[in-house]
Amino acid sequence: MALLGFFRRKPPIRRIKELADFIDEQSAYLTQKGIYDYSQARSGPFAKTFLNEPAFLAALDKSRWQAYPLGLAMIGELVEGVLRPQAGNDAGLILDELTDVVLSVFDRYPVPAPLGKEAWLDIRGELALKLDRIRMHPPKRAIDIPESYSKRYFNLMPFHKDMLTADEPTARGYLRIQLANLHEELVKRIDAPGIVELLRKGGDDDRG
Repeated sequence: MALLGFFRRKPPIRRIKELADFIDEQSAYLTQKGIYDYSQARSGPFAKTFLNEPAFLAALDKSRWQAYPLGLAMIGELVEGVLRPQAGNDAGLILDELTDVVLSVFDRYPVPAPLGKEAWLDIRGELALKLDRIRMHPPKRAIDIPESYSKRYFNLMPFHKDMLTADEPTARGYLRIQLANLHEELVKRIDAPGIVELLRKGGDDDRG
């Protein structure tokens, strides 16, 4: 049955909730896969033992919650770049509505214990600011979106900075490849004119 599922086409994105789910799932996948893959590679032959240490698992949990909003920012910008050509003179309005969708995804989750309420709210405000700044430049190619995020993302890896090697370009390359693939998937799945029209009207009521 799993093999049959492999060949099953992913569903189209025609509603705001479907778009929100895409943003949520891909943001989590983008950031967590990189963290786990790097942690395994950095731990080498001791990965199985090291990745089960309570102290490291706690650091890993903190890292993934800190990185998830960076994923939301990158995937949000990716989506905006696909929608903007359909938005015409309403590009600013569409970005405002899309920002609300991304923030509603952020708000699906309770405050992560490793971060605390104050830090989580600060991160939310920073995410909103990052999304708002998208309007200040033309849509970026998917592979260019990580340029302003990769260093910060790499610095969130759950290792002491003295243990980190010069792997930030590798992290950037990983993000670029993943976003290029996600762009291709998004273009195939999304009904861009329909989503823009829903956003223009304030969205539908099932995004949560």
